[in-house]
Amino acid sequence: MGHTLLCLRGFFFLYLLYRGQAQDAVLTIEPNWTHFFTGESVTFKCDFTGDKDSDWFYSIYRNDQEWLPYDKHESYELHPLTPGYGGAYQCFFDQKDSRKESNTIYLNVSDRPEAVLTVSPSWPSPGASVTLNCSVDHPSAGWSFYWYKAVPQLSYHSYGSYNSYNFYSYEPLPGSENGTEQHLFIIDGQTHTAGYVCKAGREERVYYSGQSEPKFVWSGDLNSAASLTVSPDSVQHFTETSVSLSCEGNSTEWRVRTFTKSYLYRCSSWGTMNGSTCKITSSWVSGVFWCESETGQFSNAVNITKDDYEMILVSPVRPVAEGRSVTLSCKFKTGTVLYNVDFYKDDKLIQNDTRKELTISVVSKSDEGFYKCKQRDSADGWTSPESWFSVKLAASGPGKASQFPILLIVGLLGGVVLIILLLLFLYLYRKSKGEIIFF
Repeated sequence: MGHTLLCLRGFFFLYLLYRGQAQDAVLTIEPNWTHFFTGESVTFKCDFTGDKDSDWFYSIYRNDQEWLPYDKHESYELHPLTPGYGGAYQCFFDQKDSRKESNTIYLNVSDRPEAVLTVSPSWPSPGASVTLNCSVDHPSAGWSFYWYKAVPQLSYHSYGSYNSYNFYSYEPLPGSENGTEQHLFIIDGQTHTAGYVCKAGREERVYYSGQSEPKFVWSGDLNSAASLTVSPDSVQHFTETSVSLSCEGNSTEWRVRTFTKSYLYRCSSWGTMNGSTCKITSSWVSGVFWCESETGQFSNAVNITKDDYEMILVSPVRPVAEGRSVTLSCKFKTGTVLYNVDFYKDDKLIQNDTRKELTISVVSKSDEGFYKCKQRDSADGWTSPESWFSVKLAASGPGKASQFPILLIVGLLGGVVLIILLLLFLYLYRKSKGEIIFF
């Protein structure tokens, strides 16, 4: 064992001796990265040990070919970088018939990366936390991350009408003006529909990645500033049905937007905008819809599908408050409300009697889920698509919260009446025995 270690140590010292003889010059780069991107810069620095007199000249080789010939200065800045500058670099110091050769540095240069933003969850409960995740190529390359919220801009140039960047300006999120080391950014208390973007940067004279496409966090709840209503009020629609989306709120100008299959569209892509109402004229539309105002407001968002269905489930587009009543029905393409249908929740049969509708008298959070209906006793056996039925906590209204004070008042009045009757009975009883009682 000892002889083996001695031999290995001997080989190691021989290797160091060889390296010292073969590489008596040193090439370094600043910044000391192995991966660069288009538009960045790098500085090569050549040095060697020993006396440097005026007879020494250095040159830089790339891929074994002379690239920067004979220079008296021992550093060189290359700017801007392009992918063509990738390769193996070495320094050579020459003096008459002497040459010193440096180590080799391999430089990799890629096109500028694009940031990709994801949000989770995209449909949070009101007041929940939302996590933004910004990813970029080569995540270990010393990136800092910058986060922005989208502010709607209703005026745009015609040549950019299909570029989602031209629909928004961007404001830094609080605490992210100077970038964050983490690629995650958490937003607490998300209560409304909002759009976000991110980008990455590195180095002091910050080099930025491309900006991400905007991503959205959607809320189905109405707010005091803006609201979107759908007519008819249903998630699913036939191709022949005329569907209108109307924006209301504290603004004089609105636009309706949709996000479908990873693309962002405005109303004119699938309908016509008349004032603050968008009428869907396209036969096939599926996506999330919301309103945006000239004053930077976002409305609630709704999920709508319009397709060549044989039958649909008629269910509300907005969340229903706990304690309220809701009715779901099943409609055929001819417009007829079907009687012989079964209703399913999360693929489980929940009603198969002769009633044509599914009525939930007092909605609770447990009623939330995917619903569909299926035609019964038919050779065709049509089944509607599924729709998500959403439930929210009730702040007020004819639900459980509003019933409590009513029941309290009724109880107090009933108690007072009961006491009066009891006293009256006692009075009559004593009087019948010839006694008079004074109260």
